[in-house]
Amino acid sequence: MPRMRSFFTNMSAPMPLQRKIYLLFRNNMIKLWKRQGCCGHPGEPGC
Repeated sequence: MPRMRSFFTNMSAPMPLQRKIYLLFRNNMIKLWKRQGCCGHPGEPGC
């Protein structure tokens, strides 16, 4: 289960909003597909 602090830290990364939303969606789909708590991309939005 991701922590709120890491969620906000990852979302504050310096990149365009469109890229953040894309990574958030992609990384959450990876977590759902693999049935794991981490997508394997620590530090990115959604991980």
